[in-house]
Amino acid sequence: MKILAFAASNSRNSINRKLVGYATERLRLMFPGLRVKTLDINDYEMPIYSADREAEAGIPAPARDFYDIIGAADAVLVSFAEHNGSTTAAWKNIFDWMSRIDKKVWQGKPLVMLAASPGARGGANVLASQATTAPHFGADLKGTHGVGDWYQVWDDSEGKLLSQDDIDALDSHIGLLVPELV
Repeated sequence: MKILAFAASNSRNSINRKLVGYATERLRLMFPGLRVKTLDINDYEMPIYSADREAEAGIPAPARDFYDIIGAADAVLVSFAEHNGSTTAAWKNIFDWMSRIDKKVWQGKPLVMLAASPGARGGANVLASQATTAPHFGADLKGTHGVGDWYQVWDDSEGKLLSQDDIDALDSHIGLLVPELV
């Protein structure tokens, strides 16, 4: 069983990178032997999508690589940063390029979406927008979970959530990926 995990943020200090990293640690504890491949979207930079660029040069290799990695996974775990109520420009660009390979970017994979936010709503806008569009792009969406008030609920020195209730809620959502695989 192989899970693909990444933060849809290009910030090196992204709280969503911390959340998805913590979530993958939790998955490994819950399901020993589970393989998790973690990506950094900074490794997939490419020109801003435009039909003109596509016509002139085709689809960039990093978009094809990312698409193929999704295809090789059994399930996907992604944590979205919320920028002005939407995804980051970096993720949107990667997604737009991959959608030119095939509109079904998620390729039928079970998908759990997370978000971490310093605000109380826990990335509710980005999760709602991505959950709404996910089925149109070939996702088998299993759930979404936002963690709000990040700087109050996260222990940066320990690299973990502080409350057992928050840990249990995260575990219940990420655990939805694995029953599909066994």
